[in-house]
Amino acid sequence: MDRNRSPHVSHQPELAAKLGFLGRPQAYPEATARVDAVETHMSWVFLTDTHAYKLKKPVCYPYLDFSTVEARRRDCEEEVRLNRRLAAEVYLGVVPLVRDAEGRLSLSGKGETVDWLVQMLRLPADRMLDHLLRSGTVEQVEIIQLAHRLARFYAATAAETIAPDAYRHDLAARIEDNLQELRSPEFDLPQAGLEHIAHLQLRFLQDHAECFDSRVRQGRIVEGHGDLRPEHVCLLAEPVVIDCLEFRREFRILDPADELGYLALECERLHAPQVGGWMLEAYREASGDAPPDALIHFYQSCRAVLRAKLALWHLRDDGRHPPGKWVAAAMEYLDLAQRHADLAGS
Repeated sequence: MDRNRSPHVSHQPELAAKLGFLGRPQAYPEATARVDAVETHMSWVFLTDTHAYKLKKPVCYPYLDFSTVEARRRDCEEEVRLNRRLAAEVYLGVVPLVRDAEGRLSLSGKGETVDWLVQMLRLPADRMLDHLLRSGTVEQVEIIQLAHRLARFYAATAAETIAPDAYRHDLAARIEDNLQELRSPEFDLPQAGLEHIAHLQLRFLQDHAECFDSRVRQGRIVEGHGDLRPEHVCLLAEPVVIDCLEFRREFRILDPADELGYLALECERLHAPQVGGWMLEAYREASGDAPPDALIHFYQSCRAVLRAKLALWHLRDDGRHPPGKWVAAAMEYLDLAQRHADLAGS
């Protein structure tokens, strides 16, 4: 598939009928005064007063294929299975969208299954970490509870069987892949800056090979969440983490220092770097795992470059936001990538 083209979404009239049906309050088994629809890169989420229903887009990218009903069913089931690790009470299950003989759509009714949805409890928006960061109302005790929850999660996850040199090779390949994507003329980015960031990352990986090898030998490489961002964290009495990266297992194979560093990076981007510091300190205390600061800065630099790449990919197929939004986001991430690459090497 040409990576410079928008994904093909087939059967537009049928898709429009599904979206129209799911946008009506009477479509749902629970009573609701209204339905709010939120569109993301890969799905639509329909919010009733008490629940959320996620419908996958029938898209095909180089890294996932949701183009068939069966593929979307499998992914819905995997999303529920994986997210129950950190939000068991939130992910209620998978429900079919069916069409009867008269062509009428319903949820969990009788007829031909034409799609599948993930059913979740609706979380309070004012308890999501990104909202709390922006409002400056995050309490340190809540972040300590989150860190302890994550420490228990990683401790209960089996270590991946991977050779140390294979782990380093995979990290190097991702650095090179990100650089290659960002070099694309369509993005018109300053090449010298990109090359310098990648050079610092690769040099750190080479100069600190024993640090990475030690993380592997200690059993620190596990199947984690994969997309640990503030908008996926809800600080309830027992913190929950939703929306893991379910569609590619290899993207979830990681060092907790990488994943926690990513969350700290996003807190920094939202002008609350102290929150990331609270979390990393509490994780170290709860887990007995003390990854070096330099290693965390390396992972943060790599994550920031990845986020820059993903932001710019939106330019290819996103008509919901002005292009300037994604360019500005990419440049902000590249500044963070440079900062953390410098800190890793200092």
